[in-house]
Amino acid sequence: MTGFKNFVLRGNLVELAVAFVMAAAFAAVVTSLVAIVMDLIGKIGGTPNFSKYTPGGVHVGAFITALIAFLVIAAVVYFLVVKPYTVARERWFPSPEPGTPEDVKLLQEIRDLLGAQQSGGTATFTQPR
Repeated sequence: MTGFKNFVLRGNLVELAVAFVMAAAFAAVVTSLVAIVMDLIGKIGGTPNFSKYTPGGVHVGAFITALIAFLVIAAVVYFLVVKPYTVARERWFPSPEPGTPEDVKLLQEIRDLLGAQQSGGTATFTQPR
């Protein structure tokens, strides 16, 4: 029983379950929004359903319909989710200013000290460019 409790209460399992439930709910929202966009496309140029299209007896219509639906889904997710999320994240949680990380600074100090020891004194090592 202890092993089962450890398995269930392990940190990532609960987070993964929550993410899965949220993804399923989000998928329903995206699917309904894509249906709206497809209906709008249908109002402009006819219903975008190529399922019956079979040039030369090859059933490519279902593929074309799925491809159009995929492109619409990708556009909806990018322009209505990813792009606004990225802008909001940068606005409220800006990226830290780029600088030299602490471990690199430490390595540079070690390099300078080793260079000074090799030259026999206080000379500093100049970084090659």
